[in-house]
Amino acid sequence: MLPRVSDYMDTVVHTLKPDDEVVSAVRFLLKHQVTGAPVVNDAGEVVGILTEKDCLQLLSSGHQADFPQGKVEDFMTHKVITVSPGMNVYFVAGMFLNNYMRRFPVIDNGKLVGAITRFDILRAIDENLP
Repeated sequence: MLPRVSDYMDTVVHTLKPDDEVVSAVRFLLKHQVTGAPVVNDAGEVVGILTEKDCLQLLSSGHQADFPQGKVEDFMTHKVITVSPGMNVYFVAGMFLNNYMRRFPVIDNGKLVGAITRFDILRAIDENLP
């Protein structure tokens, strides 16, 4: 049987809300030592993802005396690539090769149930080597 996303995904996923302050979100990512977090609405649906790359906009669009402010929804990536728990991890490895993302939210029946990262795929490779 081929390894599935559910075998390797993280089930504890740190999330953000669209109306969170982006500066607080940066601190949140640092505190939890993650490179990105799904953004969920009040219904628990993924509406975006805030990545370290998105956060770089804070410095690239501001000046020393005028540090940018705003909400997560102003900086997040709105088009989110997601995967399902039953998806083959080898297929997901190919998705990582074709996208700059370091993590994909795992969605089951419209709800966030986990996340899978490039590092998780490395674990899958290691555990399935002959």
